[in-house]
Amino acid sequence: MRIAPENKSDIKHRNGEQTLDINEILKHVDHTLLSPQATWDEIRQICDDAIKYHTASVCIPPSYVSQASKYLGERVKVCTVIGFPNGYSTTAVKAFETEDALANGAKEIDMVINIGWLKDKRYELIEDEIKKLKSICKDKVLKVIIETCFLTDDEKIRMCDITTSAGADYIKTSTGFGTAGATFDDIKLFSVHIGEGVKMKAAGGISSLDDAERFLELGADRLGTSRVVKLIKAME
Repeated sequence: MRIAPENKSDIKHRNGEQTLDINEILKHVDHTLLSPQATWDEIRQICDDAIKYHTASVCIPPSYVSQASKYLGERVKVCTVIGFPNGYSTTAVKAFETEDALANGAKEIDMVINIGWLKDKRYELIEDEIKKLKSICKDKVLKVIIETCFLTDDEKIRMCDITTSAGADYIKTSTGFGTAGATFDDIKLFSVHIGEGVKMKAAGGISSLDDAERFLELGADRLGTSRVVKLIKAME
């Protein structure tokens, strides 16, 4: 990554072998707070952080989208989650959630697939659902959460194919509520099997700046995390 020596947010790491550009990482971060206990004061704080640190978006619960969108205006995009975290809502429910979120000001939608359908090999239902939600999103971004911790490599590859053919914008590793989050191996696997135009989002368990940079080096375009901004604030 390019070095900006005058920027105090650049730090040395990896035994001095490389310089990590914090600002480059931040512009790929979906600054996330999806805790069921999240209050408006906490949501507003991550909105303020997103403004200050120029993150790609804030990723927040649907119930706060309207309030956050009004608070942020055009300064930072609001992302929200659909069918979260288990993915087993009906397609009609996910469609309504998506319409409601967009009406409330969301610019990006992160949907969870029906993992049971994948295990049952009902691939056409998953693809039809993604297509339905993308048709609602239109030019807004749709990310497809496949919850990699519950899947075999063959199922992950199948979801790369389905996500591509359904026209989604991103494939995303995890909700952060499963048994594990993003891994380097998952992003490596995605990068081989996704189609042209599909980007990758690593989410869940990204706990260090080294890890964040590594995910980006492997080709991830977005990072779903709350910790990157916290780490940077702690260094100031």
